[in-house]
Amino acid sequence: MVPTKVNIVEVGARDGLQNETAVSLVDKIRLINQLSSSGLKHIEAGSFVSPKWVPQMADSDQVFAGITQKPDVVYSALTPNLAGLERALESGVKQIAVFGSASEAFSQKNINCSIAESLARFEPVIELANQHNIPVRGYLSCTMVCPYEGEIKPEQTTKVANALFDMGCYEISLGDTAGKATPNRVIAMLDSLLTQLPKDALAVHFHDTYGQALANIYQALLMGINTIDSAVAGLGGCPYAKGASGNVATEDVLYLCEQLGIETGIDLNIINEAGWQICHALGKRPSSKVALALGDPNSL
Repeated sequence: MVPTKVNIVEVGARDGLQNETAVSLVDKIRLINQLSSSGLKHIEAGSFVSPKWVPQMADSDQVFAGITQKPDVVYSALTPNLAGLERALESGVKQIAVFGSASEAFSQKNINCSIAESLARFEPVIELANQHNIPVRGYLSCTMVCPYEGEIKPEQTTKVANALFDMGCYEISLGDTAGKATPNRVIAMLDSLLTQLPKDALAVHFHDTYGQALANIYQALLMGINTIDSAVAGLGGCPYAKGASGNVATEDVLYLCEQLGIETGIDLNIINEAGWQICHALGKRPSSKVALALGDPNSL
Protein backbone atom coordinates (compact mmCIF):
# COMPACT_ATOMS: atom_id res chain seq x y z
CA MET A 1 0.00 0.00 0.00
CA VAL A 2 1.30 3.44 -0.92
CA PRO A 3 0.75 6.44 1.41
CA THR A 4 -2.30 8.63 0.78
CA LYS A 5 -0.22 11.81 0.98
CA VAL A 6 3.46 12.57 0.40
CA ASN A 7 5.71 15.49 1.26
CA ILE A 8 8.00 16.75 -1.46
CA VAL A 9 11.22 18.47 -0.42
CA GLU A 10 12.25 20.67 -3.33
CA VAL A 11 16.06 20.70 -3.59
CA GLY A 12 16.49 22.30 -7.02
CA ALA A 13 17.50 25.73 -5.77
CA ARG A 14 20.32 24.24 -3.68
CA ASP A 15 21.38 20.73 -4.61
CA GLY A 16 20.32 21.42 -8.19
CA LEU A 17 21.90 24.80 -8.81
CA GLN A 18 25.12 23.99 -6.98
CA ASN A 19 25.87 21.43 -9.69
CA GLU A 20 24.97 23.74 -12.59
CA THR A 21 26.76 26.70 -14.13
CA ALA A 22 26.24 29.82 -12.04
CA VAL A 23 22.94 31.70 -12.35
CA SER A 24 22.24 35.26 -11.25
CA LEU A 25 20.84 36.17 -7.85
CA VAL A 26 17.71 37.51 -9.59
CA ASP A 27 17.10 34.17 -11.31
CA LYS A 28 17.53 32.25 -8.02
CA ILE A 29 15.09 34.52 -6.18
CA ARG A 30 12.57 34.32 -9.02
CA LEU A 31 12.82 30.51 -9.03
CA ILE A 32 12.25 30.21 -5.27
CA ASN A 33 9.34 32.67 -5.35
CA GLN A 34 7.72 30.70 -8.20
CA LEU A 35 8.21 27.45 -6.31
CA SER A 36 6.65 29.08 -3.23
CA SER A 37 3.40 29.62 -5.13
CA SER A 38 3.11 25.96 -6.25
CA GLY A 39 1.90 24.43 -2.99
CA LEU A 40 5.34 23.12 -1.99
CA LYS A 41 5.81 23.16 1.78
CA HIS A 42 9.60 22.68 1.97
CA ILE A 43 12.10 24.41 -0.31
CA GLU A 44 15.82 24.06 0.19
CA ALA A 45 16.93 27.57 -0.69
CA GLY A 46 20.67 27.74 -0.12
CA SER A 47 23.84 26.51 1.46
CA PHE A 48 26.12 28.23 3.95
CA VAL A 49 29.34 26.51 2.96
CA SER A 50 32.73 27.98 2.15
CA PRO A 51 32.52 29.84 -1.20
CA LYS A 52 35.92 28.29 -1.91
CA TRP A 53 34.27 24.85 -2.14
CA VAL A 54 30.89 25.79 -3.63
CA PRO A 55 31.09 29.20 -5.36
CA GLN A 56 27.53 28.77 -6.76
CA MET A 57 26.14 29.15 -3.21
CA ALA A 58 28.20 32.19 -2.14
CA ASP A 59 25.12 34.46 -2.34
CA SER A 60 22.85 32.36 -0.07
CA ASP A 61 22.51 35.18 2.48
CA GLN A 62 21.30 37.51 -0.31
CA VAL A 63 18.90 34.81 -1.52
CA PHE A 64 17.32 34.51 1.93
CA ALA A 65 17.10 38.31 2.19
CA GLY A 66 15.55 38.62 -1.26
CA ILE A 67 12.88 35.90 -1.39
CA THR A 68 9.28 36.41 -0.30
CA GLN A 69 8.86 33.86 2.47
CA LYS A 70 5.39 32.39 2.86
CA PRO A 71 4.45 31.61 6.48
CA ASP A 72 3.44 28.00 5.73
CA VAL A 73 6.57 27.12 3.73
CA VAL A 74 9.87 25.94 5.22
CA TYR A 75 12.94 27.50 3.55
CA SER A 76 15.91 25.45 4.66
CA ALA A 77 19.67 25.65 4.17
CA LEU A 78 22.62 23.32 4.30
CA THR A 79 25.07 24.16 7.13
CA PRO A 80 28.03 21.79 7.37
CA ASN A 81 29.70 23.49 10.33
CA LEU A 82 29.26 26.09 13.09
CA ALA A 83 30.42 28.97 10.89
CA GLY A 84 27.75 28.01 8.36
CA LEU A 85 25.07 27.75 11.02
CA GLU A 86 26.00 31.16 12.42
CA ARG A 87 25.62 32.71 8.96
CA ALA A 88 22.30 30.89 8.52
CA LEU A 89 21.04 32.23 11.86
CA GLU A 90 21.99 35.77 10.79
CA SER A 91 19.91 35.22 7.65
CA GLY A 92 16.90 34.09 9.71
CA VAL A 93 16.94 30.49 8.47
CA LYS A 94 14.34 28.41 10.34
CA GLN A 95 15.51 24.91 9.40
CA ILE A 96 18.91 23.48 8.52
CA ALA A 97 20.47 20.31 7.17
CA VAL A 98 23.78 18.57 7.80
CA PHE A 99 25.27 15.97 5.48
CA GLY A 100 27.21 12.81 6.09
CA SER A 101 27.97 9.66 4.18
CA ALA A 102 27.34 5.96 4.67
CA SER A 103 30.55 5.31 2.71
CA GLU A 104 33.94 5.77 4.33
CA ALA A 105 35.71 6.40 1.00
CA PHE A 106 33.11 8.97 -0.07
CA SER A 107 33.36 10.75 3.28
CA GLN A 108 37.13 11.06 2.88
CA LYS A 109 36.91 12.28 -0.73
CA ASN A 110 33.91 14.57 -0.27
CA ILE A 111 34.34 16.10 3.20
CA ASN A 112 37.98 15.14 3.86
CA CYS A 113 37.32 13.21 7.06
CA SER A 114 36.09 9.85 8.32
CA ILE A 115 32.41 9.15 9.02
CA ALA A 116 33.12 9.25 12.78
CA GLU A 117 34.88 12.63 12.44
CA SER A 118 32.04 14.06 10.35
CA LEU A 119 29.48 13.04 12.98
CA ALA A 120 31.63 14.62 15.70
CA ARG A 121 31.66 17.87 13.67
CA PHE A 122 27.87 17.93 13.52
CA GLU A 123 27.40 17.64 17.27
CA PRO A 124 28.00 21.32 18.10
CA VAL A 125 25.98 22.36 15.03
CA ILE A 126 22.95 20.32 16.12
CA GLU A 127 23.38 21.51 19.70
CA LEU A 128 23.35 25.21 18.70
CA ALA A 129 20.40 24.62 16.35
CA ASN A 130 18.48 23.00 19.21
CA GLN A 131 19.14 26.04 21.40
CA HIS A 132 17.49 28.17 18.70
CA ASN A 133 14.61 25.68 18.18
CA ILE A 134 15.76 25.00 14.65
CA PRO A 135 14.93 21.53 13.30
CA VAL A 136 17.85 19.66 11.72
CA ARG A 137 17.56 17.29 8.77
CA GLY A 138 20.34 14.80 8.11
CA TYR A 139 21.46 13.93 4.58
CA LEU A 140 23.12 10.60 4.09
CA SER A 141 25.06 10.08 0.83
CA CYS A 142 25.85 6.75 -0.83
CA THR A 143 23.32 4.75 1.16
CA MET A 144 23.34 1.80 -1.26
CA VAL A 145 26.17 2.28 -3.76
CA CYS A 146 29.32 4.38 -3.61
CA PRO A 147 31.18 5.61 -6.73
CA TYR A 148 34.48 4.61 -5.04
CA GLU A 149 33.62 1.62 -2.84
CA GLY A 150 30.83 -0.06 -4.76
CA GLU A 151 28.06 -1.74 -2.73
CA ILE A 152 27.30 -0.34 0.72
CA LYS A 153 25.84 -2.85 3.17
CA PRO A 154 22.38 -2.05 4.60
CA GLU A 155 23.75 -2.54 8.15
CA GLN A 156 26.35 0.18 7.51
CA THR A 157 23.72 2.67 6.32
CA THR A 158 21.48 1.78 9.26
CA LYS A 159 24.33 2.38 11.71
CA VAL A 160 25.07 5.89 10.40
CA ALA A 161 21.38 6.81 10.00
CA ASN A 162 20.81 5.74 13.59
CA ALA A 163 23.71 7.90 14.77
CA LEU A 164 22.27 10.97 12.99
CA PHE A 165 18.82 10.29 14.43
CA ASP A 166 20.22 9.85 17.94
CA MET A 167 22.12 13.13 17.59
CA GLY A 168 18.83 14.92 17.02
CA CYS A 169 18.09 14.91 13.28
CA TYR A 170 14.29 14.70 12.94
CA GLU A 171 14.56 13.12 9.49
CA ILE A 172 17.24 11.24 7.57
CA SER A 173 17.25 11.76 3.81
CA LEU A 174 18.66 8.63 2.18
CA GLY A 175 20.70 9.52 -0.87
CA ASP A 176 21.48 7.34 -3.87
CA THR A 177 24.28 9.70 -4.80
CA ALA A 178 25.66 7.80 -7.78
CA GLY A 179 22.15 6.94 -9.03
CA LYS A 180 23.19 3.30 -9.45
CA ALA A 181 20.76 1.61 -7.05
CA THR A 182 17.78 -0.50 -8.14
CA PRO A 183 14.60 -1.46 -6.24
CA ASN A 184 16.08 -4.66 -4.76
CA ARG A 185 18.71 -2.53 -3.01
CA VAL A 186 16.01 -0.13 -1.79
CA ILE A 187 14.15 -3.10 -0.26
CA ALA A 188 17.29 -4.38 1.48
CA MET A 189 18.18 -0.92 2.82
CA LEU A 190 14.69 -0.05 4.08
CA ASP A 191 14.13 -3.53 5.55
CA SER A 192 17.22 -2.91 7.66
CA LEU A 193 16.46 0.73 8.55
CA LEU A 194 12.83 0.13 9.48
CA THR A 195 13.85 -2.32 12.20
CA GLN A 196 15.55 0.62 13.96
CA LEU A 197 13.86 3.85 12.89
CA PRO A 198 10.25 5.02 12.43
CA LYS A 199 9.28 5.45 8.77
CA ASP A 200 8.30 9.07 9.42
CA ALA A 201 11.96 9.75 10.17
CA LEU A 202 13.06 8.62 6.69
CA ALA A 203 13.03 10.36 3.32
CA VAL A 204 14.45 9.31 -0.05
CA HIS A 205 16.79 11.38 -2.21
CA PHE A 206 17.35 9.30 -5.33
CA HIS A 207 19.36 10.36 -8.35
CA ASP A 208 18.35 9.43 -11.89
CA THR A 209 21.82 8.98 -13.37
CA TYR A 210 21.02 5.44 -14.54
CA GLY A 211 17.29 6.08 -15.05
CA GLN A 212 16.28 4.19 -11.89
CA ALA A 213 14.99 6.98 -9.63
CA LEU A 214 11.24 6.61 -10.21
CA ALA A 215 11.38 2.82 -9.88
CA ASN A 216 13.29 3.24 -6.62
CA ILE A 217 10.89 5.91 -5.34
CA TYR A 218 7.91 3.70 -6.14
CA GLN A 219 9.51 0.90 -4.14
CA ALA A 220 10.04 3.25 -1.18
CA LEU A 221 6.40 4.40 -1.41
CA LEU A 222 5.26 0.76 -1.33
CA MET A 223 7.20 0.41 1.93
CA GLY A 224 5.47 3.40 3.51
CA ILE A 225 8.05 6.16 3.01
CA ASN A 226 6.19 9.43 2.49
CA THR A 227 8.85 12.11 2.01
CA ILE A 228 10.64 12.49 -1.32
CA ASP A 229 13.43 14.87 -2.29
CA SER A 230 13.38 16.07 -5.90
CA ALA A 231 14.58 18.97 -8.02
CA VAL A 232 12.53 21.09 -10.39
CA ALA A 233 13.45 20.32 -14.04
CA GLY A 234 15.82 17.62 -12.75
CA LEU A 235 18.38 20.35 -12.00
CA GLY A 236 21.83 19.32 -10.86
CA GLY A 237 24.06 17.13 -12.92
CA CYS A 238 26.03 14.27 -11.49
CA PRO A 239 29.50 15.31 -10.30
CA TYR A 240 30.72 11.71 -10.75
CA ALA A 241 29.51 11.20 -14.31
CA LYS A 242 29.99 14.13 -16.65
CA GLY A 243 26.89 14.96 -18.70
CA ALA A 244 24.66 12.55 -16.76
CA SER A 245 21.57 13.61 -14.88
CA GLY A 246 21.51 13.85 -11.11
CA ASN A 247 18.43 14.66 -9.03
CA VAL A 248 15.12 13.13 -9.97
CA ALA A 249 12.78 15.74 -11.47
CA THR A 250 9.98 17.10 -9.28
CA GLU A 251 7.65 17.12 -12.32
CA ASP A 252 8.18 13.37 -12.85
CA VAL A 253 7.60 12.56 -9.17
CA LEU A 254 4.44 14.69 -9.12
CA TYR A 255 3.05 12.96 -12.20
CA LEU A 256 3.74 9.53 -10.69
CA CYS A 257 2.09 10.46 -7.38
CA GLU A 258 -0.89 12.07 -9.10
CA GLN A 259 -1.53 8.99 -11.21
CA LEU A 260 -1.17 6.71 -8.18
CA GLY A 261 -3.83 8.77 -6.40
CA ILE A 262 -1.35 10.13 -3.84
CA GLU A 263 -2.02 13.66 -2.67
CA THR A 264 0.90 16.12 -2.97
CA GLY A 265 -0.85 19.47 -2.65
CA ILE A 266 1.38 20.80 -5.45
CA ASP A 267 0.39 22.32 -8.80
CA LEU A 268 2.38 20.53 -11.52
CA ASN A 269 1.79 23.36 -14.03
CA ILE A 270 3.44 25.95 -11.77
CA ILE A 271 6.42 23.64 -11.21
CA ASN A 272 6.68 23.03 -14.96
CA GLU A 273 6.68 26.76 -15.69
CA ALA A 274 9.32 27.43 -13.01
CA GLY A 275 11.46 24.63 -14.44
CA TRP A 276 11.39 25.93 -18.00
CA GLN A 277 12.14 29.45 -16.79
CA ILE A 278 15.24 28.49 -14.78
CA CYS A 279 16.40 26.28 -17.66
CA HIS A 280 16.20 29.26 -20.03
CA ALA A 281 18.41 31.15 -17.57
CA LEU A 282 20.85 28.20 -17.58
CA GLY A 283 20.74 27.91 -21.36
CA LYS A 284 19.60 24.28 -21.31
CA ARG A 285 16.51 22.09 -21.60
CA PRO A 286 14.87 20.49 -18.55
CA SER A 287 16.05 16.97 -17.66
CA SER A 288 12.46 16.11 -16.72
CA LYS A 289 10.59 13.73 -19.04
CA VAL A 290 7.27 15.22 -17.89
CA ALA A 291 8.47 18.80 -18.51
CA LEU A 292 9.51 17.87 -22.05
CA ALA A 293 6.13 16.17 -22.62
CA LEU A 294 4.16 19.15 -21.28
CA GLY A 295 6.33 21.65 -23.14
CA ASP A 296 7.33 25.20 -22.29
CA PRO A 297 4.11 27.04 -21.28
CA ASN A 298 5.60 30.37 -22.37
CA SER A 299 6.24 29.26 -25.93
CA LEU A 300 2.95 27.50 -26.67
